[in-house]
Amino acid sequence: MPVATIAGQEIHINDEGYLTEYDEWNEDVGQELAQNIGIDMTDDHWAVIRFLREDYKEKGETATTRRVDKVGGFPTKQQFQLFPKKPGKKMSYIAGLPKPHGCV
Repeated sequence: MPVATIAGQEIHINDEGYLTEYDEWNEDVGQELAQNIGIDMTDDHWAVIRFLREDYKEKGETATTRRVDKVGGFPTKQQFQLFPKKPGKKMSYIAGLPKPHGCV
């Protein structure tokens, strides 16, 4: 399994660059991951990322955009504004979680 240095830490990643160890993530890592894909994090971005991390901890799988909308209360339109083009993939990448199994 590949290892990358992110935010000064050795982080385990898969071939696509997604983190593979939940506990290796922190907000500094998330910030650098966001910068890597051109996202400037705001409080609104962090609210979504925190929801994803908590939901993953409870459910054991990455929430889809539909779940982020219905359970998290972050409308799909807002997700696309915060994380343009492929919000599910971008949100999970920044949150240090596996890609969701489906976009919706």
